[in-house]
Amino acid sequence: MTLVNEPINRDQQKKKYCRFKKNGIKYIDYKDANFLLKFVNEQGKILPRRITGTSIKFQKKVSQAVKRARHIGLLPYVTDSLK
Repeated sequence: MTLVNEPINRDQQKKKYCRFKKNGIKYIDYKDANFLLKFVNEQGKILPRRITGTSIKFQKKVSQAVKRARHIGLLPYVTDSLK
């Protein structure tokens, strides 16, 4: 049996899902900075929904929670290395 180099099928990537709908989360707490760090990259920017897979309804809630956490000082606006 020989190994053949087959191209990787791009359609077999994992299906993105909204973790809030799947887990039944209705409220996103802006005071939970560790949870909000999952939606922020190393520079402190909010990750888009095409990367996180979050639905538009919850993406708006996430962005609002991140902005509130930044305003009261729980998350930085800009940083060199956050994680």
